[in-house]
Amino acid sequence: MGIAELFILAVGLSMDAFAVSVCKGLSLGRITKKHMCIAGAWFGGFQALMPLIGYFLGNFFTDMITQYAHWIAFVLLVVIGGNMIKEAFGQEDCVDNSMTAKSMLLLAIATSIDALAVGVTFAFLRVSIIPAVSFIGIITFVCSAVGVKIGSIFGTKYRSKAELCGGIILILIGLKILLDGLGII
Repeated sequence: MGIAELFILAVGLSMDAFAVSVCKGLSLGRITKKHMCIAGAWFGGFQALMPLIGYFLGNFFTDMITQYAHWIAFVLLVVIGGNMIKEAFGQEDCVDNSMTAKSMLLLAIATSIDALAVGVTFAFLRVSIIPAVSFIGIITFVCSAVGVKIGSIFGTKYRSKAELCGGIILILIGLKILLDGLGII
């Protein structure tokens, strides 16, 4: 997986966290850099941690199913992307203005579950995991911090568009992995 693909994947994965951060910014009203950093640290940290966990789980099973890795990656990314697209057209979620550890932990876990599955695909694709999860964490940190600021300015106007974009990106990456694995591209 090249740097451009990893960047696109990281942006796609960060869209859930970005959307929640926008809602956080809206609910907070007046924000500070501290608010932006708290959201960035929680969401970026979990977006890095979850694929790492998925990677170790995937490594456990890699030898058994390596020949099907491109199909597994494709299916996982299409399911994750499809779910994000479905959420984009769903009902608006209500996010409160709490920045407590309990509140942020629950949101960070909820927005990073898809990254766990991506970590499994990283194991199948033999991705160098430490640079990959570091990059995903940094991109998500930045997107989340910016999301809080945007939310305080614009509100939830772009939430569904961000989720739709993230879902499409993940599906396209899954399709590329499948076509690569089949030797088509």
